[in-house]
Amino acid sequence: MSTTAESIKTPTYGNWRRPRKAGLGSLGLVGTIGLFGGLVLVLISSMVSLNAALVVGFPFVVLLGPLAIRTADGRNVYDMAAVRIGWLRRKSKGQHLYASGPLSARPGGRFRPPGLLSRVTMLEGRDPYDRPFGVLYHRNRNQYTIVLSCEPDGGSLVDADQVDTWVALWGEWLSRLSHEPGLRGAAVVIETAPDPGTRLATEVLGRISPDAPPAARAVMEEVVRTYPDASSEMNTFLTLTYSAPGGARRDHDTMLADLALRLPGVLGGLVAAGGGSAEPLSAERIAEVVRVAYDPAVAAEVLDVRAQHGGTGLEWADAGPAATVETVTHYQHDSGVSRSWLLTLAPRGTVRSGVLRSLLDPALGIRRKRVALVYRPIDPATSAKIVESDRRSAQFMANSTRGLVRARAASEIEAAEQTAAEEASGAGLVEFSMLVTLTVDSADDVRDADVTMRNLLGATRIAMRPADRMQAAAFSCALPVGILPWEQTLVPHELKEAL
Repeated sequence: MSTTAESIKTPTYGNWRRPRKAGLGSLGLVGTIGLFGGLVLVLISSMVSLNAALVVGFPFVVLLGPLAIRTADGRNVYDMAAVRIGWLRRKSKGQHLYASGPLSARPGGRFRPPGLLSRVTMLEGRDPYDRPFGVLYHRNRNQYTIVLSCEPDGGSLVDADQVDTWVALWGEWLSRLSHEPGLRGAAVVIETAPDPGTRLATEVLGRISPDAPPAARAVMEEVVRTYPDASSEMNTFLTLTYSAPGGARRDHDTMLADLALRLPGVLGGLVAAGGGSAEPLSAERIAEVVRVAYDPAVAAEVLDVRAQHGGTGLEWADAGPAATVETVTHYQHDSGVSRSWLLTLAPRGTVRSGVLRSLLDPALGIRRKRVALVYRPIDPATSAKIVESDRRSAQFMANSTRGLVRARAASEIEAAEQTAAEEASGAGLVEFSMLVTLTVDSADDVRDADVTMRNLLGATRIAMRPADRMQAAAFSCALPVGILPWEQTLVPHELKEAL
């Protein structure tokens, strides 16, 4: 009897590209235009005299030189200078320090969230199933954020075909976001922390019969006491940030009714994509998540009060920390010290579905860890323009390079052509990034957090850099509160890509 062994193929994924405009070398589009414009002016000036050509050309060299000097993560000198100048400006004004509460100088004497969350207020509506859902209103941007809680299905003992189906449905769900009216961005936040054992104790100890044998009672009490030492809790949140249609300000009741009607469709797509049971978070639950993020020591108390009384009664105005201190390398807040990292380079080539597993798993010695995947859906009309622009840019780069770099340019052309074909067949285009925040007990543990982060990134093939001099902003962006990084920059998104 003969048998034939069939090779099992594990699905792979990839073909993401960093947005980039056509340009010579590392100059970018703006630098290339400035270079050609400067050359024209120098040639015209050289007809007058050599000194005139030098006088005209020197400013262009000074201005364009920093654009050509780039770090390994793609930043130029202007980018790094802007971050340092912004940090020095905030520090000189004392904006790196924050204090709230009754003894602070802030009106009301409450513990409002700081920084990017200082202008956020909380609203609450009810969905078609009469469930309360909280809405974060960003007053400076006139945007509304809803927060969903998910319990994704685990990947253990799941066939590769099922995983591939989940990934395909997740991609389809992301593609549908580009058709959501007024949607500005979305984010998935996975938070892991040591399990305090509060929920297990509430479930087990409350069900022990008074007539139970002493031996059985002792066993159950030992399980409740020792189980949390080897377990962890994982929470998954998804945020959707909308702007008012047409950019006009609408009354809150109308916007809440509009968002309530969209919730069933959004939740249905998540369940099909492997998100498990999903539900919107109430205003109280959102405030609890932010409160625990700023003060990890109260996590067990929050769970205990919620289990005993069905809720904590916490309001958004009291969800912030009592005091924070931002330094170059970390962000200190109440009972925790956090350090954040930003994505600089996605894995090259193809990856498998478990590429982020080591990064998402609980880390030993880390009080809390949040991994935030931020998505910027692009509407179909703009997607077609971007795809064609990427094709032209890839062709330009391939024709303007020689030698060994040409092989990489050829792969860029192949990737751009594949993206164009998929977009033409109806696929959506989404820009994404990632932030990671590790929270430890004290500033002395920050160095250990750096080592842990390097170990976590070892198997992911992802390049990340610390968010130095902007730790407070990165901490806020990694929270499930709908802060979109590209909405907070002074330089327009399109000009940033051209640089």
